[in-house]
Amino acid sequence: MKVYLVGGAVRDELLGRPVAERDWVVVGATPQQMLDLGYRQVGRDFPVFLHPETGEEHALARTERKTGPGYRGFELHFSPDVTLEDDLKRRDLTINAMARDANGALIDPHGGRADLESRKLRHVSDAFDEDPVRILRVARFLARFEPLGFAIAPETLARMRAMVAAGEADALVPERTWQETARALAEPAPAAWLRALRACGALARIFPELDALYGVPQPPQWHPEVDTGLHMELVLSAVAALTPEPRIRFAALMHDLGKGRTPRSRWPRHIGHEASGARLAAELAARLRVPTDFRDLAVLAARWHGLVHRALELRPRTVLELLESCDAFRRPERFRELLVACEADHRGRGGRAGEPYPQAERLRAAQARAMSVALDDADREGLSGEKIGELLRRRRLAALKSAA
Repeated sequence: MKVYLVGGAVRDELLGRPVAERDWVVVGATPQQMLDLGYRQVGRDFPVFLHPETGEEHALARTERKTGPGYRGFELHFSPDVTLEDDLKRRDLTINAMARDANGALIDPHGGRADLESRKLRHVSDAFDEDPVRILRVARFLARFEPLGFAIAPETLARMRAMVAAGEADALVPERTWQETARALAEPAPAAWLRALRACGALARIFPELDALYGVPQPPQWHPEVDTGLHMELVLSAVAALTPEPRIRFAALMHDLGKGRTPRSRWPRHIGHEASGARLAAELAARLRVPTDFRDLAVLAARWHGLVHRALELRPRTVLELLESCDAFRRPERFRELLVACEADHRGRGGRAGEPYPQAERLRAAQARAMSVALDDADREGLSGEKIGELLRRRRLAALKSAA
């Protein structure tokens, strides 16, 4: 029995990056031997064990054979005769197919270290073509490593395109697609993830609502970049600079979906795109089984970003209506997150990345002012619930007017 450190821990150590978690491959052992040594088995599809002391994952070396479409269409083989080289060959990228033995010696049969140095995301073998999740993973790794100068190797991008053309991307299940999407949105350069998916054709298959935005023009006086798809990329870069929170980044990504449904005869104007975009965001979230908190913030961003941008010209009554529509009094933090997504929309335009966004400050102040209004027992005496709500609303409006 031999144990090897594998994957991301080896890669990140060579890059000089912090190692977040350590995964291990065990060669020459059976499941029963692992259990006898005190390891706890997890995982249903193949034997993965948690170390009795460190809790780190130890997987038995395995091989895979494609038996059907999608990422579930595999037959797994694990036994003591599977070698480390067999296991590494089935991995996605060369930079993830390195290992270290018990003495710390690097084992690199596929040139992962050279690809780290040349900043290439390159597939390991023909087995890459068999798993459509690898399309998503390569795009996610580009979102992580593009700031370091990495790019997808041309031959790997060609394989990704061929996989999409063969229908492999259509076999992805919603849960796995969303899992990879959420992880990509948390990376330093989520716009690179978007570009990678579009470059291989997967964006049109997985996110047709986003792909439809490319080639759609916008008024140049508001959008010097003109193209709505390019605007979407700029917004993702802007929101990544504003917050690490993937929920806000997702909302920013979803905010303009309605523009993809505007008839060509109305271009470059997009009247009413907010309402249609909110519906599309909700439909996309349902299709991919997006968590409720992500969905709700995305729908708010699509529906209300236009009004938020006009905050400096809104009357107090309209400001109050906006706060109420966004449930800003019961969900104050979510409203503040909405303002961050809107600020990213404002900054995600050609030449405007560094511009201030006073609209957010005005609405944050209005929210705080309205929330400071309270009714005491004397105010409530003799009033029904509906009348109490009306009184509270009048006083909130008066507070907003006094500050206008």
